[in-house]
Amino acid sequence: MHNNAPLADTLDERPASPCAPASPCTKVCRIDTATGYCLGCWRTGAEIGAWPAMDAAEQHALLRQLAARRWG
Repeated sequence: MHNNAPLADTLDERPASPCAPASPCTKVCRIDTATGYCLGCWRTGAEIGAWPAMDAAEQHALLRQLAARRWG
């Protein structure tokens, strides 16, 4: 079946790239006022908001930063 919807209308329906990592969200979603980091995923509010627009390489880079932030 052919989909006649404009491309912009179908972009949100596409699955994530197979190379894209899963979101680090743990559904805790509470920002520590002292650090500015989410208590669940260790991202800042800006990083949380930017995640969907990041490409896979940017997401992987952020995941490495989060590991260093959490365990460093």
